[in-house]
Amino acid sequence: MTQNEKKTPVDVLVTGGTGKTGRRVVARLREQGVRTREASRSGKIRFDWADRNTWKAALEGVTAAYIVPLDASPSPTPAFVEQAVACGVERLVLLSARGVDVPGYFGASYEGEGPHTEGEAAVRASGVDWTVLRPGWFAQNFSEGVFLDGVTGGELALPVGDGAAAFVDADDIAAVAVAALTEDGHKGEVYELSGPRALGIADVLDDIARATGRRASYVDVDDSAFRAGLVAQGMPEAEAALWADALMPIRTGREAQVADGVRRALGRAPRDFADFVRDAAAEGAWR
Repeated sequence: MTQNEKKTPVDVLVTGGTGKTGRRVVARLREQGVRTREASRSGKIRFDWADRNTWKAALEGVTAAYIVPLDASPSPTPAFVEQAVACGVERLVLLSARGVDVPGYFGASYEGEGPHTEGEAAVRASGVDWTVLRPGWFAQNFSEGVFLDGVTGGELALPVGDGAAAFVDADDIAAVAVAALTEDGHKGEVYELSGPRALGIADVLDDIARATGRRASYVDVDDSAFRAGLVAQGMPEAEAALWADALMPIRTGREAQVADGVRRALGRAPRDFADFVRDAAAEGAWR
C-alpha cells in the first residue's frame, strides 16, 4: 500500500456541511462513494455548536470527522473532540486559520488564546489521527462572502492599504480535507494553505472585471471608518472589530506569503485566482 492509498472510512461527519468548505467537502466525498453525514443547524442531520444534545447523534457510527469550528471563546471544539473520541471517531480534520500560532498576526481582538488555538490543542491531544488545515483568506469571499456586495455595487472599501494576499480557493481547501479524511500519509500534518500568488485588492478587482465586464473600484479606508460602516449595516461593534482586525494580515503583507500546504498534501500547485474567477463567473457569481 502506498503512503496515500485511500482507506475509505465507514462514515465521515462534516460539520458546517452547508458552508463554504463544508459543502465542497461533502460533494467530493460523495463523488468518491464515501458515506457522508452532512450536519448543520438546518440540515437533515441537525448539528448545533450551541446545543450539545445534537452532538452525539451526529457522531454515532462515524469514523472520521471534518470540524468547522465555531469562532467563539471559549471554544466548544475541545468538548466536541472529547465527545467524538468517546463515540469511536478515529480521524479528525480541523479547519483552523493561518497565523494562529504567530503572536500579533491579527489585531487586538485576537490577542491571547483564541478558538482556533484551543481547537488545535484539542485535536493534537485527542489520541487519534489528526490533521490541521490553516487556510488564508478565501477567494470565495469575493463571490459568495463578505466582499460580494462591494464587488457588485461597484466599490469595495477595505482598510488594507496596498497590502496583498495569496487568496486560496475553497475548492483546494476541500480537496486537502478530503485527502486527509480518506487517505493515509496526513497524520499529524499541519497544512498552511494559500493560492500560488499574492494579489492586492485592485488586482483582484481587475481579474474579476476581465472575466465579467463588471468593474468595481477599490477604496482604501481607515479602520474606524470601516468599522463604522459595518455597524451602520447592523453588525455589532465587537463583531465589526473582529472583521477589521482579521484584515490586518492583508494590510501588513503577512497574507502575501505563498504557502506549500496544497502541494504537500495533493502533489500539485494550488489553483490560481484567475482560474477561480473564470469558473465563478461561468456559474453566475457576479451577475
